Amino acid sequence: MKNLRLEDLPSAMEIAIGKLLIMEEELSIIRKLVQPKESNELLTREETAKYLKISLSTLWHWSKKGILPSYGIGNRVYYKISEIESSLTKIN
Repeated sequence: MKNLRLEDLPSAMEIAIGKLLIMEEELSIIRKLVQPKESNELLTREETAKYLKISLSTLWHWSKKGILPSYGIGNRVYYKISEIESSLTKIN
């Protein structure tokens, strides 16, 4: 590192701040890439029951009670993975 003179300090600070801003932008991009994304992927009844390791009748009861939101297209029923995971509760 070269020796700085007092008169060089303002320009050196500008350079340092510029580099810090670039690093902050790059870290923001990395955070977005690394964070798990909320999945709106749809699962069928069978896939959801298998995912939760429950029977189809239990899944039906949970849907009717409002424990697990379901969506329909025609006569097909779907569940969003993000809502399945957010419906899970922590047990102490």
